[in-house]
Amino acid sequence: MASSGLPSRTFHRRRLPSSAPSHPSGETCVPFCLPGAVSRRRAAVQLLSAGFLTAVSPPPPSLAARRGRIVVPPEDYVTAPADGLKYYDLVEGKGPTAEKGSSVQVHFDCIYRGITAVSSRESKLLAGNRSIAQPYEFIVGSLPGKERKRDFADNANGLYSAQAAPKPPAAMYTITEGMKVGGKRRVIVPPELGYGKRGMSEIPPDAPFELDIELLEVVSPAEK
Repeated sequence: MASSGLPSRTFHRRRLPSSAPSHPSGETCVPFCLPGAVSRRRAAVQLLSAGFLTAVSPPPPSLAARRGRIVVPPEDYVTAPADGLKYYDLVEGKGPTAEKGSSVQVHFDCIYRGITAVSSRESKLLAGNRSIAQPYEFIVGSLPGKERKRDFADNANGLYSAQAAPKPPAAMYTITEGMKVGGKRRVIVPPELGYGKRGMSEIPPDAPFELDIELLEVVSPAEK
């Protein structure tokens, strides 16, 4: 038979160390030939990387931070001279200032352990079970409860009255003084100026909580 003129090639099987795994037939198999197999060096690098990332990863954010709420350090709160309430202005308003005797409209949220327990944004309509974001109206410095005896009001959402609104804590009637329209204030409410021994909704008896106030409108005593 005539030669093709091409150089002949001889293939030799490479012998592996005895530690390499072998098939039942006795043939040795290279580790990376198995599907999904990972070398020892690569496995060690992956384990070390995972441990390193776990060690340097930041702690999970708090519930308030995950919900987008601003977390205020305790040392940043200001003490009100009149009643000793601790408050912090989240937003400085630029409108008229609420004075003692002023009629104001606010939205308020009582927050206990990151949960909104009482809110003016969940006022109940008298017809049906729907809720509306009805601002709360009161006179700064007045006794709590008197403003809840006003007449029914018919608006685009339905029949509504102050009796159907959530009850605010007593602290809101004094701590609003000095706020400006557009401002937002956070207050640490103690039980004696909150909901006392009865509690309210998810707020248990004798428990402090946070009160967020947003001042929407001010009518001075001279304008009434």
